[in-house]
Amino acid sequence: MPLLRTRAVIIRSQRWGDADRIVTLYSPDLGKIRGAARGARRMKTRFGGVLEPFGIVDVTLFQKTPDALGQISQIDLVKNFKAVREDLGVMAAAAKMVRMVEMITADRDPNPEMYSALVYGLENLLPDRDLALTTLLFQIHVLGYTGFRPQIDRCTECGNIASPHMPQWFSPRLGGMVCNGCGQRGVGRLLSVSKGSLAFIEQARRLPMASLSRLKAIGTVRIEVEEAIEAYFQAVVGKALPTFEQWVS
Repeated sequence: MPLLRTRAVIIRSQRWGDADRIVTLYSPDLGKIRGAARGARRMKTRFGGVLEPFGIVDVTLFQKTPDALGQISQIDLVKNFKAVREDLGVMAAAAKMVRMVEMITADRDPNPEMYSALVYGLENLLPDRDLALTTLLFQIHVLGYTGFRPQIDRCTECGNIASPHMPQWFSPRLGGMVCNGCGQRGVGRLLSVSKGSLAFIEQARRLPMASLSRLKAIGTVRIEVEEAIEAYFQAVVGKALPTFEQWVS
């Protein structure tokens, strides 16, 4: 039975049976993996409080085959994000981030960039920051890391380069901008987007995560970008992310 050791972020921890937990982790070298923590819910357990979501851990688990559920034998906390535990808004933003990663990634498909972005995102969730904007920018990067980068420089239907003088639309189904002509011919649901909104998405996907704090979005641009990216993410994964109320209920 192969022994695996890796560093990872805990993205989900759920009850299993009478005394166990199933833990979902995201690792830079193994991708998304799952392991059973036997006896984790008993009063006396070697796992202590290490299995809660959002922590960075060093984990050792046995896994017979890549498709089998692993058995966690050792897990040690490396970093616990204090702000996540102390503020309800920060916790909701962190939950949205890890859920994005869980929903859009396949098992055992490593992506070091995704892991680094997730760690950076969690580190920068602080009560005095624009948490909704931080998660939106993270969401744009997540789409890019998995090959679903929004196409905004040309029409996703006909391929023509975008014209600044013509109305433009965003198609969640096609994953990018649609010119006025293709929009009138019918390509499914279309969202109105301004040149400012498209420019914001382009900046967000081009800048590294560490530089995203310089971006600001307010008013119509903020509304349009949030609607477009949420709708596109839902089209990619097949279902919507939970609302804030669902995260904290």
